[in-house]
Parts: sequence; structure tokens; C-alpha cells
Amino acid sequence: MRDDTLVTAQGVSVTLAGRLVLSDVSLALASGHLVALVGPNGAGKTTLLRALAGLVPSDGAIRIRGDALSSLGLRERARRFGYLPQGHLVHWPLPARDIVALGRYPHGATDPARLTAKDADAVLRAMQAADVMEFSERRVTELSSGERSRVALARVLAVEAPVILADEPTSSLDPRHQLDVMQTLRAAANKGTLVIVVTHDLGLAARFADTVLVLSEGRLVSQGTPAQALSEQVISEVFRISAYRAEYQREQVIVPWG
Repeated sequence: MRDDTLVTAQGVSVTLAGRLVLSDVSLALASGHLVALVGPNGAGKTTLLRALAGLVPSDGAIRIRGDALSSLGLRERARRFGYLPQGHLVHWPLPARDIVALGRYPHGATDPARLTAKDADAVLRAMQAADVMEFSERRVTELSSGERSRVALARVLAVEAPVILADEPTSSLDPRHQLDVMQTLRAAANKGTLVIVVTHDLGLAARFADTVLVLSEGRLVSQGTPAQALSEQVISEVFRISAYRAEYQREQVIVPWG
């Protein structure tokens, strides 16, 4: 095992409502990497993300920094995993700044209006990284879905967890902000965070990820660099498409084609 391995899973399986959703998934992921988790609808991507965070019961073994996930209390899990779910639903008409400050709750900051200097600094850095400073005083319920998604990303960044789990963080964004979000997550990985992103966009996965994991029918069928994991054979067999491939400005380009 590499010295920088942060999260490992051995033989992880998940059964939901009597159906086997994940089957015998094993992986070892290192700090400082952006990992793209891809696969067809229903492949088990969200379930794997939730299993890694301990949000659904699973069989097998999951460890973070050598500690068994099952041995960690809820608050400690929340400090180690910053989890960004799909949808970015917010029901409270709070200022965006206060929503971001909720990211400090695992560290003991229970009142967004009474943050320590350390917590306030973490919130500020997160809002700057996610480019949401202009929304600071606006009620989050008044923001567009794309704006809310960026505030939700800032909340996750404010946790300052060693692992970020992001489930389709670009799904409601225009092209510019899709790139902004991926660049923000890439920057977090460059600073040492392990970032795992569920995405349906093979182009974003190829461009930004160090490692791609391909799930199909609950099984991990391919993993490696984008060029390795998203080979012509894998794209054909798993996604049932062909793809246009190129390189632009030293970065991989994959475009679903036919």
C-alpha cells in the first residue's frame, strides 16, 4: 500500500431494499488526487459514494487513514468526509454565508453568528474558492439552482476535510461554472485533499481527473488514468457508445460521439 493512501475499500457490497446494488468493490485512493467515478445510470455510483462516507450500511471493510470507518463516531466522520449530495436542496431562508458556515459544525461551531476566528477564516476561504462572496448576505432560497450549488460546494470546502465526496456537482451549472467547479475541486486536490467526483461528463472526467473508476451494474470494471480506464473497449462495452478522442493544450479530450 502506498504511503499516501488515504481511503481503502475491500470487498464492499451494499444491498438496498433486497437488491444487491454494489458487489465486491475494492480500491485504494491516495491523498492529493481527483478521482472521477463514472458509469451508466443505476451503476451504483451514488451508493458507493454514500458507502464510503458511512451513510448506507455495507459489507466489507472501509478505512480512512488506517482507521476502520465503523469505529468512527458521526462527528468524526463528518470531520473526515465533506459530502456534497445531488440536488443541493435548502429549505431554510438563511444568508448564503450562514449556509457555508454549517460546514464548521463538525468542528463545534453550532452558531453561524458566533464563529471563532479560525472558523470564520475557513468560511471566508471556502466562499472565495467557490466564487460565492457576492451572495454572502442573500438568502439562499432566493438564489438560482446553479448559485445554490456553488454555495453548497463552499459549505463542503469549509469543512476542510481530508476527503471530499461530490455527487454530480456540475449537473445544474452552465459551461463556465462547470469548469469553475471542476477547477475548484482540482485545486483542492492539488493542496492534498482526496476528491471523489461522481459525473456523467466523460469529458470533464478525462480533463480533470488523475484516476477514473468505472462502475457497471454495481461492479468496478475499470480503473486507472483517464486514458486507461476510459479505453475504447470500456466505452463501447459499458456505455455502448463510441467516442472522439484528442488532446488539446496537453489535456485529454473525450467526446461521446455515436
